Amino acid sequence: MNTGVRLAVYGLGLVVAFGGAFGIAGAVVPDRVVAGWTEGSEMNGHEEGHDAGSAEVKSAAAVTLKGLALGVDGYELSPVQTPASVGELGELSFQIRDASGAPVTEYTTTHDKDLHLIVARSDGSQFRHVHPVLDEPSGTWSMPWQWAEAGSYRVFADFTPAGAESSGITLTRTVQVAGEFAPVAPQPTQVDQVAGFTVSIDGEMVAGSSSELMITISRDGEPVTTLEPYLGAFGHLVALREGDLAFLHVHAEGQDPKVGETAGPEIVFAAEAPTAGRYLLYLDFQVNGEVHTAEFVLDAARSGGSTGAETGSHMEGH
Repeated sequence: MNTGVRLAVYGLGLVVAFGGAFGIAGAVVPDRVVAGWTEGSEMNGHEEGHDAGSAEVKSAAAVTLKGLALGVDGYELSPVQTPASVGELGELSFQIRDASGAPVTEYTTTHDKDLHLIVARSDGSQFRHVHPVLDEPSGTWSMPWQWAEAGSYRVFADFTPAGAESSGITLTRTVQVAGEFAPVAPQPTQVDQVAGFTVSIDGEMVAGSSSELMITISRDGEPVTTLEPYLGAFGHLVALREGDLAFLHVHAEGQDPKVGETAGPEIVFAAEAPTAGRYLLYLDFQVNGEVHTAEFVLDAARSGGSTGAETGSHMEGH
């Protein structure tokens, strides 16, 4: 009953950095800092005693990972406008701008949408994968928005400009939401319960190598074989790496779904963790026209066997 499944995968990363509890969310990761991450941080290389060659290697590695900057290949994510505090009804809006500063109004459709928006709080909670609407005359993307909890949030726009040589560009900004903030420490888990479904993930992640991960979905002890295509695929996996917002490299397995086809209970994909440490995974899947999101936390082991989670996540010490 296993049907080949193609996962639409959007890689992301997650940073964890907290001062103390605060009434108004502080600037945990300023945009100017995020923009500089892709440059390799030559100063840090000198402070740590590394030579220029080491700094160049770091820079090259940063460039190959997505989700680290607000500007890439001449495209930039404008400041993101949202409600300022928890419970306030309002609108989320932004523009994608080209090298001249003009808003981009034409896009190449990917996974049935011209742009995918991912929002997650710095501790990995409050995850949302949504699709705002483009006002073509102004080039502004927008949608109704309300924050459920305070904190520092990362907003990721994933898109491909029409006619661009680059594909799958992902830009990011930080948004601060006022209110009392109590961070949640993610703990390793391979099973999630969502809307009556039991969703589990099996497999081991090892840094620097490709690992096969299998997701299985059941309900009331019975395998679910009625997974429906959602955004052109049977499931979408978003992966966030603790520490620097880098994307987890993944490779879909299986074929594109055909019209009227269903799948399940298993969804398989290959994942390549760039480093050891902790990763937060979010799976969107659709059954009976309703989309659900299952969440997992996995530790990627070093090639020698250690997960490195003790150095990859210092959340509990802040």
